[in-house]
Amino acid sequence: MADESKKDRFKRVAEKRVQNIINGIRSLAQLSNKKVYEWDGKQLEKIWKTLEQEIENCKSNYTHPETKIFKL
Repeated sequence: MADESKKDRFKRVAEKRVQNIINGIRSLAQLSNKKVYEWDGKQLEKIWKTLEQEIENCKSNYTHPETKIFKL
């Protein structure tokens, strides 16, 4: 992997990370089973809003890829 190009490394790492996210979403979907879980609209709204915001943040990082460095 030392001779791996940046493009190849991106593909390898991205595939693994996207699959982890897909697995997490599928796991979250299992919470929809009303025989096992109970939820209300406010809870679902908070979940969807949070996930949508994180996706927008991720997209923004690709649109504006400047490094965010903390400074005092």
